[in-house]
Amino acid sequence: MTSSSKNPPRVCLIEDDEIMGESLHHLLCFEGFDVTWCRSGAEALAALAGARGFGVVVSDIRLPDRDGGDLFLELTRTHPNPPPFLFMTAYGTIDRAVALVKAGAADYVTKPFDVDVLVQRVRSLAMEYGAGDGSDDTLGVSAVMRRMAESLPRLARHAPTLLITGESGAGKEHVALLFHRHATSGAAPFVAVNCASIPETLIESELFGYERGAFTGATKTKRGYLEQANGGTLLLDEIGEMPLLMQAKLLRALQERRFVRVGGETLVPSDFRLVCATHRDIKAMVASGQFREDLYYRIDVIHMHIPPLRERLDDIRWFVRKFLGEFNRANPSEARRLDPRTEQALMSYAWPGNIRELRCAVERACILARGPLLDIEAFFGSTLDDPHDTPPTSESLAEYLMTCERDYLLLALERHDGHMTRTAEALGITRKTLWEKLRRLGLRMTQRE
Repeated sequence: MTSSSKNPPRVCLIEDDEIMGESLHHLLCFEGFDVTWCRSGAEALAALAGARGFGVVVSDIRLPDRDGGDLFLELTRTHPNPPPFLFMTAYGTIDRAVALVKAGAADYVTKPFDVDVLVQRVRSLAMEYGAGDGSDDTLGVSAVMRRMAESLPRLARHAPTLLITGESGAGKEHVALLFHRHATSGAAPFVAVNCASIPETLIESELFGYERGAFTGATKTKRGYLEQANGGTLLLDEIGEMPLLMQAKLLRALQERRFVRVGGETLVPSDFRLVCATHRDIKAMVASGQFREDLYYRIDVIHMHIPPLRERLDDIRWFVRKFLGEFNRANPSEARRLDPRTEQALMSYAWPGNIRELRCAVERACILARGPLLDIEAFFGSTLDDPHDTPPTSESLAEYLMTCERDYLLLALERHDGHMTRTAEALGITRKTLWEKLRRLGLRMTQRE
């Protein structure tokens, strides 16, 4: 599910109050959402169980025929991949909303709420959970990745060369592929070369190709990677591993846009967009003499740095749902869903292997899980020391709900870097109310506007 004009996010609005419902229906439609308004729990259940898929559900907790929370819990038991629920709650039902979030609901806003905050939250949920639609055109939902995705079409129109840096597994090749798609037609070649995987003795013949008889075993002429990329895009992944002698030959080929095959004499022209990627610090390599300075300036025309996944918490959640959605679509009879506490544990883990490690973790958990619910043990085994792993059997309901609210407020503050005003706006409450809640729960936060 994406927020494009061709496929507007579908929203199921569950509100029995005619005035409130009509107002929210008009507002969400005006903001570009495709809205179905349900006035009762029964009507909503029929709509959600139908063939029409929804990206977000915006629901009141108190409905005329049933509790909105019970409707959500029933749907999570019967639907393998339910849409995210955003609850609208009055002050008297906040504890219920917090418990529902702990049970897997996406979020809640308290009445009266700022409509702009509501629209922003619905749009954010549509993007986050929309990862499950199988689209590969999105880099993530974090602000830094959205800015990167927005800049790619413009860069692709004008920049012939792009340098992408970032840790291994962060998604450098995927960014390069999107750059290629924006820059060329569907028929243009995309040639990806991992420079670290080619032996030093073979790298010249692999890049430039060779003529028949150029060396023992060369029984026919072979086109190299530079020639194969003509009219399209060449990705030189891990270019920092390229030998210095080869760097000099590559620089000349890039400058002249032509080269000679190994064992040949004829100049072979080739025009392509160049994307270079590396996890290493190229500037530091230049300073230490490990990388040619002239080649560095040739490839560092436009530089994109992909932050590690541990610095993009929203993207961790988004990718988990994306990979989980992919598994569920491929295995509908063994669909999995995520325990809310597991999601928090996944966001707390550093993911040194970044997206590559996260994908493998989700696939492994889905395959090894003994049931439909993916708990913490499915990802980390039984050795993970998780403070929430023990059920609150010794707590009263009030104590448990207070713990839920405390955890949720801490998570919200973390999402907004401790800024009280922004956190309060995202929660749909006033800044004063947020302070009072923190004081009541015994939380002391450094004031940040």
